[in-house]
Amino acid sequence: MRVLSVNVGRPRPNPWKHLPATGIDKRPVTGPVAVTVPGPKGNGDVGLAGDRVYDLKHHGGTDQAVYAYAREDLDGWERELGRTFTAGFFGENLTTAGIDVNAALIGERWRIGSTVLEVSGPRVPCATFAGWLDERGWMRRFTQAAVPGPYLRVIEPGHISAGDAITVLDRPTDHEVTVALSFRAMTTEPELLPLLVDVAALPAAERAAIRQRLARGGR
Repeated sequence: MRVLSVNVGRPRPNPWKHLPATGIDKRPVTGPVAVTVPGPKGNGDVGLAGDRVYDLKHHGGTDQAVYAYAREDLDGWERELGRTFTAGFFGENLTTAGIDVNAALIGERWRIGSTVLEVSGPRVPCATFAGWLDERGWMRRFTQAAVPGPYLRVIEPGHISAGDAITVLDRPTDHEVTVALSFRAMTTEPELLPLLVDVAALPAAERAAIRQRLARGGR
């Protein structure tokens, strides 16, 4: 289990959300990259040095400090769509190999390089992602596939480089909610939402939203 590539965004115009820029266009970088705790959402900061987000309301901050996506899942999309996807094309900071990132439990902790990261939840697709991919029905296809990749928060700052091993340090024992299951609950299978309510590692705002949805009957 290892990091194939560490990817940092290059600002580009964002016509899909009518924002001045987007950082979805991420490219591999060489050498160790500093990883820090970005602080609360709203200032555009993320975990990797040199990267940032521009949709301040929906992206960035402590609970979305780092985004990981598996090379195996990129390869699957290449086969399905007949396209080539370079590392970082899905907006991921870490392109991984040898680990099923969607089977990771919420709250699972990984050591990568000199950092410790914690799985905080699934990536949910947005209009920028749909426009960037430019595939008919992309939001629906991505959602139905339920391989979203996880966001991670920074527990111990440090540095990450391409080639670093990924070591699972700890897995929660009080629940079995994976990245994939939480994504399905939030999107196509709301009947699973009760399983998420008491998962402490999910962002507090998401758990509050889930409780509101359940109070409305799960809609």
